[in-house]
Amino acid sequence: MNRSSVAFRRALATALLLAVPSASWAQAPAPAPAQGQPGNLQPATREAQALPSLAPLVDSVKSAVVNVDVQARGGGGGPRGMEDNPLFDRFFGGGGGRGGGREQLRQGAGSGFIIEPTGIVLTNNHVVEDAVSITVRLDDGRSFSAVVVGRDPLTDVAVVKIKDKVEGLPTVKLGNSDALRVGDWVVAIGNPFGLASSVSLGIVSARARDIGAGPYDEFLQTDAAINPGNSGGPLFNMRGEVVGINTAIVGGGTGIGFAVPSNLVTALVPQLEKEGSVTRAWLGVGIQDLTRDLSSALKLPVTEGAILTQVNPASPAAKAGLKSDDVVTAIDGQPVTSSGQLTRTVALKRPGSTSTLTVFREGKKQDVKVILGTRPDLEGVTSRKPQGDDSQESSRRVGVSLQNLDARTAQQAGFNERQGALITDVVPGSPADRAQLEPGMVVVEANRKPVNNADDLAKAIRAAPAGSTLLLRVAAPGGSRMLRALRMP
Repeated sequence: MNRSSVAFRRALATALLLAVPSASWAQAPAPAPAQGQPGNLQPATREAQALPSLAPLVDSVKSAVVNVDVQARGGGGGPRGMEDNPLFDRFFGGGGGRGGGREQLRQGAGSGFIIEPTGIVLTNNHVVEDAVSITVRLDDGRSFSAVVVGRDPLTDVAVVKIKDKVEGLPTVKLGNSDALRVGDWVVAIGNPFGLASSVSLGIVSARARDIGAGPYDEFLQTDAAINPGNSGGPLFNMRGEVVGINTAIVGGGTGIGFAVPSNLVTALVPQLEKEGSVTRAWLGVGIQDLTRDLSSALKLPVTEGAILTQVNPASPAAKAGLKSDDVVTAIDGQPVTSSGQLTRTVALKRPGSTSTLTVFREGKKQDVKVILGTRPDLEGVTSRKPQGDDSQESSRRVGVSLQNLDARTAQQAGFNERQGALITDVVPGSPADRAQLEPGMVVVEANRKPVNNADDLAKAIRAAPAGSTLLLRVAAPGGSRMLRALRMP
């Protein structure tokens, strides 16, 4: 080893020590040689041993990181809005297939982490979407069946619960993602390519990234190595707190990954656990960012905010007297610097609550009180509350997926009916398939009794004896009705 090499290694070691002072607690310095005995290590080796190790941190949290194995219908997918974006990979591991012109069951493997000792697991929505069965595998080799408790496609967050009665499972807690700074160290743990409990280290590369996945994008960007199968896994800070859920990577890129920030997840989890979906507040406006050029053209004393480009008739904004070209600079005293920030802030508020918007209208500042409405299902992706275990088992019995028919869906699809059980999927070769049931049909009667919702039909399926035939009256878009004979297995 020449002198220049030793000098370089010393400089590198010094630089690394300066770069990670917050992690210096993780490993004690190597013991000095006993007095009178010459050290058997090269000087650069001693300096390298003095570098901090993340092993204590990893040991304290990895037992709560799980593999999420899924059997699901359809071809899989990723965060909403990214299906046609070639720049991003939805890194849901595994594969699937198609046959006979119809999608078959697919196998996949993602990641997740336990937040409650009774078996509450957080992961991505795109990992468990359309799941027929879910298996959660722990680092210690145990595995459990699980069900989806709630999911939110618009932020790609899902809550899963282990079916078995369990207690004392290892857990991790959600941290404060707002406290992160660009350059802070983060650790990703997950199941890339089926390699369980893989660990990678990186930094926060950027915050509040809008990657075109949905209306509430504010992703953390990191260069910690994440790959297919990491999806749904945790991103930890140096205190062992989860600061993000790993969600997406740039296709063909290296060192560019994205995670849902923990503060957004923390706001959603209680509602997902209780209701199964997220209900958001709504203004009913079109918006865009205020730029310096637009500020000058509008003769405003501010250069940051959200311009109202459209106010929908009869919307909460219209009822409050808001107008096009109003510029929102704060909501309830919290500064608004962009249109995305206004969208996210309103969405986290409670429908029916009153908020005060600070706006500039024709150069003059004023406060406007708005009673927030409930955001409609504009994208047609809002989750319905998951059916109970009995209903799911009843649906699986005949190979059909159901959801309630709501008024908006009925109107969009051209149904005359406003109630019923909407068929969303049929398993090829199942009793439902043999009965010529198809996705998009609405079951309105079962054995000549009205079916008002998915639970009504599930109960009828559950009560039907094996070998019997259930007479169903179904409606198709446009109003036509047909009879179908569903033979019970």
